[in-house]
Order: sequence, then structure tokens, then C-alpha cells
Amino acid sequence: MLRINQLKLKPGHTPEDLENLLIKTLKIPREDLLGYRVHKQSIDARKKPEIFYSYSVDVKVKQEERIQKRFQNKVQKVSEHPYQIPVHGVKKPPSRPVIAGAGPAGLFCAYLLAKEGYRPILAERGAPVEERMKDVERFWKDGILNPASNVQFGEGGAGTFSDGKLNTLVKDKFGRNRFVLETFVRFGADETILYEQKPHIGTDVLSIVVSNMRKEILCLGGEIHFHTQVTGLNLEMQSGHKILRGVQLNGADCLETGILVLAVGHSARDTFQTLYDAEVPMQAKSFAVGVRIEHPQQMIQESQYGKEMAAQLPPAAYKLAENLPNGRGVYTFCMCPGGYVVNASSEENRLAVNGMSYHDRAGKNANSAVIVSVTPKDYGSDHPLAGVSFQRELEKRAYAAGQGDIPVQCYKDFCMNQASTQFGEVMPQMRGNYRLANVRSVFPEELAESLEQGIAAMDCKIHGFAREDALLSGVESRTSSPIKILRDKAMESEIKGLYPCGEGAGYAGGITSAAMDGMKVAEAIIQKFQNF
Repeated sequence: MLRINQLKLKPGHTPEDLENLLIKTLKIPREDLLGYRVHKQSIDARKKPEIFYSYSVDVKVKQEERIQKRFQNKVQKVSEHPYQIPVHGVKKPPSRPVIAGAGPAGLFCAYLLAKEGYRPILAERGAPVEERMKDVERFWKDGILNPASNVQFGEGGAGTFSDGKLNTLVKDKFGRNRFVLETFVRFGADETILYEQKPHIGTDVLSIVVSNMRKEILCLGGEIHFHTQVTGLNLEMQSGHKILRGVQLNGADCLETGILVLAVGHSARDTFQTLYDAEVPMQAKSFAVGVRIEHPQQMIQESQYGKEMAAQLPPAAYKLAENLPNGRGVYTFCMCPGGYVVNASSEENRLAVNGMSYHDRAGKNANSAVIVSVTPKDYGSDHPLAGVSFQRELEKRAYAAGQGDIPVQCYKDFCMNQASTQFGEVMPQMRGNYRLANVRSVFPEELAESLEQGIAAMDCKIHGFAREDALLSGVESRTSSPIKILRDKAMESEIKGLYPCGEGAGYAGGITSAAMDGMKVAEAIIQKFQNF
């Protein structure tokens, strides 16, 4: 198979146009083109208004070696290296593996184990995705929070109510990334995610994918128990080491197991406390906090593509970062084209926000988190759970600022440290009730000043980013886990039988990387133990 890079076509082209370009580029008769597959597709807007779709395409042709020799600088030979599940181990497993958490890490760990005959037991504190969606809609409409079933907790994890972005910076030479994308397609996602430069699913499609994955895990011999939270560990000493013997569920039932995958997500604060009390090795880690910022999607379109082409191209995204004189970094995160700011709270009397898009990204506004990094120095302690306390304090202030609703403030008023009294041209696109307030008051002044300066600097890259009526809401506090649960090269904790996994354990930063980490933990279990 040969790969041809940098094939350019104008917006509005057809599949036939791409095929014709392949034939023209290779200078072959049509019958010599045996097949092709798009490897990558991106939009090249560096010389707007001259904008092109840029393709990297894998082709099968007659006389491959002759063509490769003729076009040495234009084509390269590639070979497929599909993901391989490792050879099963020989050790008899102490029990069926238990997985705590049905987010991407837990789902993909369970899926691989079920495929290989390990009959995993998946325990999820929240509800099935169909029930969960109703709980979330009720919360957004009436403000009635279900602490166990919300934007953070339930089948699919926190990413279910997001833009569903699937790009990752994780280097992947084993094919896990491709496997994750192909699995999503198999269970309901559009196949374009296999080649788009910045693939996304959207919350409406992701919920379907998650439901279908659950059904497959059950068909393969797995079990899934909803409304079931791990609330304790049964440990014993053996040869100087702590060994897992079982888990406590919902504060009462005990399930004997010697294998527990901790895929609990970044918001499982009560579980973090339980693990700390059980002396599971963990440490505080840096994370980031900030605000959601909203602009008209049309403004972002024109900035990224130019006025002439803005209406002809898909909803535009952006990614910005600034290094400030005070030494802090401010950057955008989880940008949602045509999206909504959502109330993502999971605790009573505390408020957190996130961004979400549906598959069509048809909302009037673009939103993104603008966040600033924080370290243990900011919350004055290196205690493993100090970051959790820091998050909670910010969320408590946000709840008070908005009187229980999402607090919203125009950027001009944020700079002046005064509550907004009216909106400008930008109107909120939100899921959940909102209220004009002073969002700046939520943050320590050094962080607030950093956010103000960062947004002002970003205006040099996207004109209008710091417009006076840009909307800020808060608090964006759940960007990543505030802790890391330590594990060794075999993916296992110092407590034998315990496998920390995914974003909550500090080893991932999004849907795809969490899913890939779940796969890595499943592989470790497969390589060590026999199946059933």
C-alpha cells in the first residue's frame, strides 16, 4: 500500500473529485487504482481566503513498486499494523476482575476483558446512560441534583456530556488509538472519525455508542451493576505486602475479588478519600482551573476561515496558549464549536461548569475553557487531597456567586471586578439556569489577573476574543484529576491486585487517552492471568 500526502481539494468537492485527483497524481489508468482509504483529512486555512481540504490517502495500485520508484518524493510505502491483544498469561486468576467506573477507561478495559473471556464485573455508581440523560435534563431544567447520576457520574463518564472530542497527543505505536476509533464506529459513530484531523462524536451520538458497548459487554459474558459504588477495600498482609481480597459496595455488600481496576473518574472525591484512608499510595498533582468563555460562532468562523469562506466550512475550532510575565500559563481547553456551557455540578451547594456540543455543532456560540495551571503551591499543601479541597472551595464560591445558578459575567465587567447587570450582543447558550454575577470574585486575585491577561493576549490571535461582551462563566474546575494514584510498570499499585486507571487516577486527559489507558490495564491483566 502506498500513501500520498498533501492532496488538496477545494471545499464542496465530491468523493469522485478525490478519486480523479489520485489518478491524475499517480498518472495511471483508472483500472490500475484497486482501492483507496483516506488516512487523514484536515483544513488548510493558512492562506485564506484560498482554503483547501488537505488529504493523506492510502492507495492500492497495480505495479506498486514501479509507481513508488517513479514518485519517490510524493508517495511512501506503508503497511498496516493492527492492534494485537497480548497472549494470555498462565497464572490462575484469584477471581473475576472487578472494574470500578464505566467511563471510557472502565468501558474499554471491560470490553477487552470480556472479548478475551475474563468475564469482568463492572460496578458503576451512577445510572445507565438512558436514565442518566433524564436525570441530567431534570437537573438543568429544575435544579434537582442527583449526586450519583449527573454530568460527572454515570455510564459513559464525564465525557458523555461534552463535545466528544477524540483527538489525543498520546504517542501510539501499538494501534490502540485506531482500535478505540474503530470501536466507536462499530457501535454507532460516523466513520469520518477514522480520518478527521480533529474527530468528535457529540454528546447525542456518544450516548448511543456507550449503550451499544454495554450490550456487547453483557453478550460477551460480562456483568454491569449500576447504582453500585466501591466504598471500601478488604486488604490483608501477605509476605510484607498488602493484598486485595475484596471490595465493599454501597457501604454494605462485600464482593470477594483479587483484581480491582480503579477507573473512577476525576470527580470521585469520596472514593479518593476512601482510598486515602486505606493507605493506597497517591500524591497531589497539578491541574488547571478557570472559566468558560463564549463568543458568537460566526466570529470564530470569520477569524479562522475569513468572511468569504466562513459559511462554506464546518464549525471552526481554535486552540490558544499564552505564557504570562508572572510565570503562569493560560490556555484554552475542550473547545466546543457551536456548543453550550453546561452546569456540570456533582455536589450539593457547589457549582462547576463544562462545555458540550451535539454532533451537528449547530449552536450559535462557540465556547471554550480558559484555564490557568495550579500546583500544590497554590493551595498551600502537598497533602494528596489538598487539590480536592481547593476545587471544592472554588465551586462553593461559584455556587454562592450565582445563588445556585451558573454565574455569568461580561469580560469588561470581569476586568473591572464588578457584577454584570446586562448582556451585550452575545447571549448565553447554556444548559442549566444562569444568572448575571461577578465571576471574578470566585478566584484568588492572582488567578483572576492571570485569566484577564491571558484573554487579552489571545485577542492578538483571534480578533474579538477579548471583546467587552464576551461571556465568562464559572467555575471550570474539573479539567483533570487533582491526584495521581501511583502504579508500577505492570500497571499495579503497591497494593497487589489494585490497578489504578484512566483520568481519575491521573493517567489520561480525555476520552481517547482514557480509553487507551483502560486498554493498557486490560492488557496487563490478560498477560498475567488465564481467562475463564
